[in-house]
Amino acid sequence: MNNVSTWEQIRREAHATSSKEPVLAPLLQEVVLERQSFEEALSFHLSRKLSHHPISKEALQEIFIEAFKEDIQIGNAVCNDIQAFYERDPACRDYLSPALYYKGFQALTCYRIAHFYWKQDRQELAFYLESIISEIFAVDIHPAAKIGSGILLDHATGFVAGETTVIEDHVSILHEVTLGGTGKENGDRHPKICHGVLIGAGAKILGNVKVGEGAKVGAGSVVLEDVPNHTTVAGVPARIVGAAKEEDPALKMDHHIFKLDF
Repeated sequence: MNNVSTWEQIRREAHATSSKEPVLAPLLQEVVLERQSFEEALSFHLSRKLSHHPISKEALQEIFIEAFKEDIQIGNAVCNDIQAFYERDPACRDYLSPALYYKGFQALTCYRIAHFYWKQDRQELAFYLESIISEIFAVDIHPAAKIGSGILLDHATGFVAGETTVIEDHVSILHEVTLGGTGKENGDRHPKICHGVLIGAGAKILGNVKVGEGAKVGAGSVVLEDVPNHTTVAGVPARIVGAAKEEDPALKMDHHIFKLDF
């Protein structure tokens, strides 16, 4: 879906939910039905979530709206993200729920705003946004990290991505994943996650290592070395334990290990 069709679908779902659950009607009216665009709705809703601080809700809303207006790629990425939740998360039955309730989607959207301001050399503002995103959503993404679109950040609690992290398009990541440094390096020191990767819950990927295209990282693994394309790694420390038969494991969300023929 594009931005317009995503917004139209969300509005239809908001109308239907308002009729089915009248107690939610005021929320849906204020957040969705009174708004003119998906970007405006997200700016309104997320700025309110983050506004328990000296900066007002209205000021934060303007910060969000400015970023969406100045960089249309933010809106495109957000629409791809919400599509990823709808297609890959079996608990997600509509487009409205991630926008209203899923903190993985919300934290990722807020990161995209912080990243915009980081690129605009407004690093103090970017760091401020990072800090309150971490407090509210328990997700800590450095605003300099580079993250593509079509990202599923499932559950999201405890997710950490360091300053030089790179995540390409169409990646799925579960909760308590760390994309961190080793603590003893400077410069380019964080993981590079390629297209189509699936990372299981609790995995720790440390250092400037590359997780190749279409690879899978098993839950609870500690990855300290590069992962070849289309392989599965697991364990502490992680080692190759199988093949990733799917072209894009992130899309299938299948955590089974398919053994290699040695």
